[in-house]
Amino acid sequence: MLLRKITLEEFGAYRGKQSLDLTVKKSKPIILIGGLNGCGKTTLLDAIQLALYGPRARCSGRGNKAYETYLRESINRQHDPSRGSSVTLEFTITVDGKEHYYKVIRSWHASGKSLKEFLNVFVDEDYDTKAKVRRAEPDAKFSRLLSEGWADHIEDLLPLEVASLSFFDGEKIESLADPERAASVIQSAVHSLLGVSTVQQLRTDLLALQRRQKLSDEERHLMDSIHAQERERNSVQEALETASQDLAQRRTKLGEATRTLESLEREFEKEGGGLFERRVELEQEKKQATERLADLRSSLIQVAAGPLPLLMLGPQLEDVRKQAKREQSAAEAGQVLNVLVERDRWLLDLLPEDSKSEVIKKLEEDRAKRSKSITLKVDLGLPHDALPQLSVLDAVLVRDRNRATELLSSAAAVAEEVDQLDRQLAGVPEQSKVEAIQVAREEQLQEFSRIQAGITHAEEQVTELKRRREYVTAALERAHNNFVKTKVKAEEVERIIRYSEKARSTLERFGDVLLQRHISRLEVAVLQSFKELMRKQGLVQDLRIDTDRFMLTLSDSDGDPIDPGRLSAGERQILAVSLLWGLMKVAGNRLPSVIDTPLGRLDSRHREHLVDRYFPHASNQVLLLSTDEEIDEHLLGRLKRSVAHAYTLVHDDSNFTTSVVEGYWWNAGAQNVA
Repeated sequence: MLLRKITLEEFGAYRGKQSLDLTVKKSKPIILIGGLNGCGKTTLLDAIQLALYGPRARCSGRGNKAYETYLRESINRQHDPSRGSSVTLEFTITVDGKEHYYKVIRSWHASGKSLKEFLNVFVDEDYDTKAKVRRAEPDAKFSRLLSEGWADHIEDLLPLEVASLSFFDGEKIESLADPERAASVIQSAVHSLLGVSTVQQLRTDLLALQRRQKLSDEERHLMDSIHAQERERNSVQEALETASQDLAQRRTKLGEATRTLESLEREFEKEGGGLFERRVELEQEKKQATERLADLRSSLIQVAAGPLPLLMLGPQLEDVRKQAKREQSAAEAGQVLNVLVERDRWLLDLLPEDSKSEVIKKLEEDRAKRSKSITLKVDLGLPHDALPQLSVLDAVLVRDRNRATELLSSAAAVAEEVDQLDRQLAGVPEQSKVEAIQVAREEQLQEFSRIQAGITHAEEQVTELKRRREYVTAALERAHNNFVKTKVKAEEVERIIRYSEKARSTLERFGDVLLQRHISRLEVAVLQSFKELMRKQGLVQDLRIDTDRFMLTLSDSDGDPIDPGRLSAGERQILAVSLLWGLMKVAGNRLPSVIDTPLGRLDSRHREHLVDRYFPHASNQVLLLSTDEEIDEHLLGRLKRSVAHAYTLVHDDSNFTTSVVEGYWWNAGAQNVA
């Protein structure tokens, strides 16, 4: 599909009739449209979608407004509403190898309190032949059939879900970096853009063929029951989709609340909040440590009040011990000398007279020698049990010394503990410094708990709805089977059902293989696109897409998964662009790409990569809606060799209207552009 021309008449800020030639060449696929913020770039994107899809168009300016209200407000404010507005879109599309030309005119005007809308579709079935041979304007003819059935026809040409991959703005691009949102886009693209949905539709059609029979009066009640169950299934499915969206939003809010709470925790810790919360505990610990220190010191005093100070008189005590030994020896020698006197008398009485003199001499010498040990230079008159008492004193001193050493060690440790607690208490901030952060943190904790409770409730609701859906689907399948059994009476009907079932089974296997093939090609295309556009070449080495949930996962050079939340805003935008580019590559670049504000949040290197590597190759036709800061003079120089047409949207601030001027800022054809 290639857009040829768009004409806006009194639409939004576009005053009068404004047209843009959108034809491109193979070497120049880009239509560059510049405009400052609020000049109507997004309005132009909305106009393309409005012309094609009418009330189903996903226009950014519509929001929750009713379609009639949106159309009424889209009429230029300076124009007569009764004369209305219109949007004309001309495009060509190739079907079965043949190119067709379409001209779609959607117009509307106010009629009192109501609004009337008209849709006229013109078609040239032989456009390709005429364009090549005669090079004339397309010979488009009004088609009433297409005009009345355009909603169904455009869905066959370009389904709305597929179109959403071609028409997007910078914010949508960034949102696709979220794995949950990207999964739905990948699933929609693979099924619609790459033809997997066609296989599924064939299976559905075959199932409908099995069930399509003329109903008898007896069978009508069974079919009514089937219809009721189908309505219930659809209702459950809608409720499940709503609940799933609510769950995804709550999980997003939980992530935001978690980051906010972590930020408050870091700020609270930075301000000394941890010590502030522990101040009462620290004061109690200090009180207990101080009491223990006082008890230890009291015990030391008690030990010191005993014999422990005698440890300082070690030499003196040793002298007393020696003196006690000498006095004990002297006392023992005196006792022995008295015994010897009695013994000598007894011995002399037994000896003969002639030998007594010599023996007496020997005995007297012995007694004289022994008498010398009895005589002491110093005699303190120590008690006879002085030595045992001194031994007992030694044992007591050893015990008290060990006890004192233990008490001193414990006292030093407790004193160090008291000093440490004093230092911690000195670092406790004042209440005024942390009170506001503490209150905010407690409020955020409550918010976090509330969101978590909401997620739990939402998960339970989703689980219950899934269970209900399975139950209703099974019941509906049983009802269909019962209905089919009552209808299958003829051999032809049985044959149709049998072969339809075989075909459905074959299509199911074929669909699985086709899905896997497209997913594999898409993984390669997206990864290749991401590496081409990324400034950090070694950041991502592998990319995988789950065929069940269509979740996208990234891996680094070590094979470890990369959380998309770790990527910067610019890197997430590059990832989303790579996803869209990869989808277009796999689809064969057969759709135009309309990109609004494409370079937001990107640094200069990434912008150059997109300008050099993406925009000229994004599709066979690329409409860039840019501000002067996105595609500036430098980037325009790199891009201009691929630009087929350039326009600037000039806004008159005095009457709030926009006009289209050929040329772009810094182009020779746009000197009059403000």
